[in-house]
Amino acid sequence: MSDPQNGLRRGRGRRPAEAVRAAALTAAGEMLFETGLPGLTFDKIAQRAGVSKMTLYKWWPSPGALAFEAYFTAVEPRLAFDDTGDIAHDLRSQLRSFVRLLTAERGGPVIAALVGAAQHDPDLAAVLAEQYTIPRRTLAVDRLRRAQEAGQIAPDVDPQVVVDQLWGACYHRLLMPAEPLTLEFVDALLRNLLRGIAQPVAGTTSGASV
Repeated sequence: MSDPQNGLRRGRGRRPAEAVRAAALTAAGEMLFETGLPGLTFDKIAQRAGVSKMTLYKWWPSPGALAFEAYFTAVEPRLAFDDTGDIAHDLRSQLRSFVRLLTAERGGPVIAALVGAAQHDPDLAAVLAEQYTIPRRTLAVDRLRRAQEAGQIAPDVDPQVVVDQLWGACYHRLLMPAEPLTLEFVDALLRNLLRGIAQPVAGTTSGASV
């Protein structure tokens, strides 16, 4: 017997592993966005997904690791980094999409909770680094290096530092919210970075060639 809403079989027979995994990720993602990370357990996820708790342990080392994968599965399409050939446009587009995710789409409290939990959950910390932090940094660095090759960014600029300046600033406002994280903040970040903040000296030019 099939469930028309999720396409999973009920009654006799075992669901395919892919369907079971998808059900667990869906359940964890829904609970994460509904109630947050605190209190999210394998027992609760297993009950909601209709799967065995032992199955969850087989695939994820901790509830935090499962929660992160559920979060990333839900938001990954919105974190793509396009390459239109215009680095200023692409940085603005990606950063604005990222900030919308953190603010308008309720992703901010979730990622803040995951970052906080990773400080005392080694399994979550490892998954966060391997599947999110390092790959996303690599995407940005690669895009910035292509812009350097195209002559849009000065050759002596360190792309790794640029990533910290832009995305690090967004995370700073998310985790230490003395000032709001807004789209206007993104635009100001890019103006400062691309134009430079030093007062030009007469007869000289400053800033990257963007």
